Amino acid sequence: MSERTETTTLPDARGGEHEAPRIVTRTGAGKFLTDTRAVFTREILLTVRDPFTLIFSLLQPLIFLGLFGPLLTGTFGGGFGGAGAGLSTGETLQWFVPGVIVMISLFGTSMTGSNLLYEVMTGSYERVLATPLDRSAILVGRALKEFAPLLVQGLIIAAVCVPFGFRFHVLPALVGLVLLGIFGIGVGALSHALALAAKNREWLFWGVQQSLLFPLLILSGMMLPLEAGPGWMQVAARFNPLTYMVDAERVLFAGRFDDTAVLWGVVAAAATCVVGLVVGIRRTHRTV
Repeated sequence: MSERTETTTLPDARGGEHEAPRIVTRTGAGKFLTDTRAVFTREILLTVRDPFTLIFSLLQPLIFLGLFGPLLTGTFGGGFGGAGAGLSTGETLQWFVPGVIVMISLFGTSMTGSNLLYEVMTGSYERVLATPLDRSAILVGRALKEFAPLLVQGLIIAAVCVPFGFRFHVLPALVGLVLLGIFGIGVGALSHALALAAKNREWLFWGVQQSLLFPLLILSGMMLPLEAGPGWMQVAARFNPLTYMVDAERVLFAGRFDDTAVLWGVVAAAATCVVGLVVGIRRTHRTV
């Protein structure tokens, strides 16, 4: 971190000069962190002032758990085959809950651009760009704002499932959530870039977002094991970064670090984050 100090002299009422207050400008990593915190604080206050949005958003993952979980248990427990054959309710939740947490994370961060569309239409986004905020800090701060409530939701969902046999390993699970945060920054930045490209064409944003979201979810093995799918689907899943995220989260929520799936999850999260920030920052500069 570095700082730049600017000193100027101003005339006083007696005709002399005096030194004006010094202006200290942060540069480098210090400015990025400060700007990210400012953007995150501004965005998260809107969510804190409307907690019902967070509460309501818990309904969808709980419905998935309440309806899809027993269906998986009945299917796999009946010897239907696949990766989960013969699983109990607790073991099914151990396999299914990490996928649900990844799902709500993807839903939230991929919709980062929807809020931006509204700001672009009202002109408030242009006022943000007029400030000396770092462009990458704007992207990261907005993505973290979407991910922070999801972190709380993930912990609540895991806690709700504990009485039904789900084993919650605190440290590996926290590492998994941090990994999701890195991945979410990249997804949020890509959503940001898509919103800027769509601008006033809201239908274009939602058309592209929905067209990509659900194939990625299905091809990640989030809801059903891909081992039961056709060969072409298993091949396509290998090119889906979400597949490696889901596999890594399942290993971490099982309390293990010594698995190559964790390493591939780190690679997928880091690559998505870097690509998202590069695309998002370039799109932001082109918009300006």
